[in-house]
Amino acid sequence: MDNKILTTYVKFPFGELILGSFRDELCICDWRYRKMRTAVDNRIKKGLDAEFEEGESKIINETKRQLAEYFEGIRTEFTIPLKLIGTKFQQQVWNELLQIPYGKTDSYLSLSKKLGNEKAIRAVATANGANSISILVPCHRIIGSDGSLTGYAGGLPAKKKLLELEGALDNGQLELF
Repeated sequence: MDNKILTTYVKFPFGELILGSFRDELCICDWRYRKMRTAVDNRIKKGLDAEFEEGESKIINETKRQLAEYFEGIRTEFTIPLKLIGTKFQQQVWNELLQIPYGKTDSYLSLSKKLGNEKAIRAVATANGANSISILVPCHRIIGSDGSLTGYAGGLPAKKKLLELEGALDNGQLELF
């Protein structure tokens, strides 16, 4: 069982997600129909030297519960143990995303500065797009420096709905911290 990534699909208000757990950590919470689905899945399988197998786990069930609470507006923070699979740089970006509070947004430029390289905007955007743990690692909270909504694996309508749910969009205005 150690070489298996248990996966299941679950529908939520803004789209269908694939959830995956490896041992006692969540390694996937991603949009089922995203453009990079195959590349993301292959990166995770290779990084864990494991294969997907449909099934449930305590982590998957707890993730479902916490996501349901999030979509109901009850939960603002997640307590799921995460397994981030990517390069050192990608993991740095994803760990910075975890610092963005519920209801707030940040920009690619600001994130690049926090990582110590203002010119790494494109690399930060690419790492953001490679995030396989959507919503929990809140890549939806990253917007353009001009306040515009930018690409999102779940699509811009889902990104907008997530930000509205969190109160980060107020009368069409984004709240930057």
